[in-house]
Amino acid sequence: MFTINQYVLAESLEQAYALNQSRINVILGGTLWLKMGRKKFNKAIDLSALGLDTIEEDEDQFKIGCMCTLRQVETHQGLDQHFDGVVAKALESIVGVQLRNGATVGGTLYSRFGFSDVLTVLMALDASVERYKGGIVSLADYAAMRPDNDILVRVLIKKDPRRASYSCFRKSAGDFPVLNCAVSKLEDQWAVVIGARPGRARRIMFTVAGTPSEENIQSIVETVRGSIPFGTNLLGSAAYRRILAEVLLRRNIEAILMGGAQ
Repeated sequence: MFTINQYVLAESLEQAYALNQSRINVILGGTLWLKMGRKKFNKAIDLSALGLDTIEEDEDQFKIGCMCTLRQVETHQGLDQHFDGVVAKALESIVGVQLRNGATVGGTLYSRFGFSDVLTVLMALDASVERYKGGIVSLADYAAMRPDNDILVRVLIKKDPRRASYSCFRKSAGDFPVLNCAVSKLEDQWAVVIGARPGRARRIMFTVAGTPSEENIQSIVETVRGSIPFGTNLLGSAAYRRILAEVLLRRNIEAILMGGAQ
């Protein structure tokens, strides 16, 4: 369990940002992973009073506040009606509803967990993140950055007509994924994202005119297997993950060609 000397309910993002510049302070999300450590912090900064726990939808995009829970995102009707319902599909297998009611979008993405289903699926949708001082940057670029002292304010997802599919392999329900994979198609642009490698999710873009042939698909598979590094941990070996990558990738491509989702 982590310990803190002082709890601060931030009154503004500027106040939260200023406090977060100290390495001995911490921004609180759902604290689901934070509480499993033994760190000591001077000030714990709570963003709950800043109105960042809502999902805004307009004609062009979704704006997901950093304090939204994974369950809010999973059950949002607007998101479910776009991208073949792939967001809910990716989130529904994360442990259980109780955890998804506590885990926040901001805490999940800021931590850049290697096993993250959330990071994988949102990268495939070409999502961006809005940082308080750093502005808007693509989630793919953000995932590659080192964590800093800026505050992740919102996640932005454009309402484009892309088709998408997500699949993962777990040894048992609620377990960490051995590998996860998300694929999306917007016109001739295909995005392939592989996560739980066991490192952070990686994305590769492909251009394929029309319906991909078996030769096209095999070329994508070989590029992914040759360009994305796979590692070994207690859940599986690198060789095993390379095999899984091809299986999940082919399933997702087939699902998109058949209408999307998995």
